Order: sequence, then C-alpha cells, then structure tokens
Amino acid sequence: MKKGLFIFCLLLSISCQSWSKEIVDSTGTAEDDSVALEKKWRQIDSTISSMEYDSGQVVLEKNLATIKVPRGFGYLKAADAQFILEKVWNNPIDVDVLGMLLPLNTDFYSSDSWAIIYTYAEDGHVNDDDAADIKYDELLEQMQKDVLEGNAERKEDGYPPMELIGWAKSPFYDKTNHKLHWAKELKFGDDSSHTLNYNIRMLGRKGVLVMNVIAGIEQLKLVEQNMPVILASTNFINGQRYEDFDEGLDKVAEYGIGGLIAGGILLKTGLLAKIGIFLLKGWKLITLGVVSLFAFLRKKFMK
Repeated sequence: MKKGLFIFCLLLSISCQSWSKEIVDSTGTAEDDSVALEKKWRQIDSTISSMEYDSGQVVLEKNLATIKVPRGFGYLKAADAQFILEKVWNNPIDVDVLGMLLPLNTDFYSSDSWAIIYTYAEDGHVNDDDAADIKYDELLEQMQKDVLEGNAERKEDGYPPMELIGWAKSPFYDKTNHKLHWAKELKFGDDSSHTLNYNIRMLGRKGVLVMNVIAGIEQLKLVEQNMPVILASTNFINGQRYEDFDEGLDKVAEYGIGGLIAGGILLKTGLLAKIGIFLLKGWKLITLGVVSLFAFLRKKFMK
C-alpha cells in the first residue's frame, strides 16, 4: 500500500511539475494540482475528439507517396499526429512527421494503443546491392554495443538508458518492391516490460520513406498480422519510385541496406534522429504500468 501511494504521489508530482509552466492563473501562480491536471486533460481530450481521420487514398505531403488506408484504420495528418506524439505520448517535437496510420477507435491513453509514424529522409538513392550479403547476427552484436555506448547521452537528455535485447523480427528486404522491415526488442531503464520497435523503410528515387511502428512487445503478433496490408498500402508515386533514379541527376546515399538497419553510419546524415525519436512512447515505453496509472488518474480527476 505504501509503495502504491509513493508511486501515485511521485507520478502526480512529475506531471504537475512538467505542466505547471503551461498552466498559470491570472495572478501568475500555479493553479491547484488537481485543477491543473483536469484542465490539461480536458484540453487534450478536446483536441483529440476534434481530430478527423482520413480514409481512402491519402497523398503524403511533398507529393511523395500514396497511402491506401486499410480497412479498420484511419490516417491523421501531420498536425494531429505531432500533437499525439508530443502532448499525449510525450515524445520530443518533430516537425518532420508527415502523419500517423492507426487502428480506428484507438484509446491513446491505453497500453494497447499502437500506430505507424511516417517521416521522410531525402539523403539520396540507397544502393541495395549489399542486402543479400549482410550477416544479421554480427550486425546485431554491433548494434547492441552502439546502443550501450549511447546511454550516457540519453541520460543527459533526460531519457532512461536503453538495451537492445535482440531481433523481435529478423530483417527482411523485398528487393522487388524495395521495402525493408525488421523489429527490435528493447528494454528501457529497469522496466520489466520490453518494448517493440518495428521499422519499415521504403526506398525511393531520392531518399527513404521511414515508417516506425510504436507498440509494446506484447503486440508483436498483432503488428505482424497487419504487416502485409500495411506494407501494401504505401507506395511512392510515379517519378519518386526507386526505378525512377537518374544517376546523372540524383544523389546517391552514403549508406546501404546494412546502414539503414544499423543506424550507426547515419549519424552524419540526420536519419538516425528519425530512427530513434519514436523509441519512447512517453509513459508507455518507459513503463507499461505508468500509462495505466495515468489513465486511472485522468479518469479520477476528470470526474
């Protein structure tokens, strides 16, 4: 009981501290904690309820690709997707987010929620000649070392240390359609619940369409079941396809398929930020128990 009360107070304190700068009354002093929480959640709920989901065929910004939204899914444009990521799931701001594909009727506060985030990195045409020669077990070992070496910087930025447990889904490259996907199992801090980081990369004429699945490791089977329809739903438009590459005009990327998966070589290109930014789904990925408690607190204060 004491442990539960301590966690309750700790989380409440963290929430109020993070929001107190945004919620100030007319006298310039912070509002009562419960009022501040209620106000914040009402603002978030109001915005969420006003969001409109696109269906049918969606054209990604910059006229890069089309998404034929699968049945049972909806698509949120950039502004709404960025709001969910930043305000609800506590991710850093990323103005490069193009949108979000997710199951309809998603409860964003639930630990069962999951979504696919779209971004684009125009770093050049990726040569895929190395795809058949990659030794994925050796690549995994190097990636695990890189993750551990990056923990000092993550701690300085206020994020928990991370450990790459292993492949949740071994990398697979569809050379015909130029679509690459793989999944990693991750551990954040002391959290006993591991995180799923499912990555999809679609190679185009001038860059890579980045699709990151935000989910928990317990949702791997659900994500895998939906992966064929997700992969088939999104394609570059004519003129932006991999086959449209013009070596006389277009830049060639400094990395291949192995670099896309490993990420280490991408430090100079900027794509590494795209790969890593969604590793944290705020409350959920730090600890699955926290999101349940926040959902409980939200309902309690909203009464």
